[in-house]
Amino acid sequence: MAVGVVGVSFGALAPAAELSPLMTMAMSVLVFAGGAQLLVTGALAAGGGLVAAVVAGLVLNLRHLPFGLALAGTIGRGPSRFPGAHVVTDESTAFVLARSDDPARARRAFWVLGTIKFTCWQGGTALGLLLGTAIPDPSVFGLDAAFPAALLAMLFPMLRRADARRVGGAAAVVALTASPFVPAGVPVLAGLLGLGLAGRGGERAGAAASRAFACWERVHARAFRTIGGRS
Repeated sequence: MAVGVVGVSFGALAPAAELSPLMTMAMSVLVFAGGAQLLVTGALAAGGGLVAAVVAGLVLNLRHLPFGLALAGTIGRGPSRFPGAHVVTDESTAFVLARSDDPARARRAFWVLGTIKFTCWQGGTALGLLLGTAIPDPSVFGLDAAFPAALLAMLFPMLRRADARRVGGAAAVVALTASPFVPAGVPVLAGLLGLGLAGRGGERAGAAASRAFACWERVHARAFRTIGGRS
């Protein structure tokens, strides 16, 4: 349901970026990455360049590289790896890692969640497009706030670590400072400079990044174990 709601937000806001219904649905089917899609759409709607918007979306999706490594054994070999790779998400990674002691159950969880989420995302996007044509200004209903609210909900638990607060704070300062001077989408890339503060205070940057990713996995696994009734 939550994925469908965010999909509605994307579908309703896409026309503001001058994306046609066909382009909007094609992006949802072929990209299937809510964060990247909304980032690209928001950057285009704000007048940013296409190159900056796409690069920002690709940077945001780099997290799928370690996700793919973690799920390679679950997805298996053969032709099924291609659709499996397409439906890898934060949530499916968390569900699989929470069931790593039972490979068969982890595989079922991955495919069931991937299929349901893909279906809800496409349905939400289509519904958002319909609402977008009927609502002159989607922001009146708060649809433009759905995605930032979802990101903040995922971000706050990670801020318990001192290094995460340093990186997040520095990234926010850099992005906000750059916003008045560079095209939309570029401030997100500039915020990556905040990674320079990772591991300060006696910690190596590489070790800090590994611990931060492990913390991300634990937070997601705990959240979705609770949803699945395993807590």
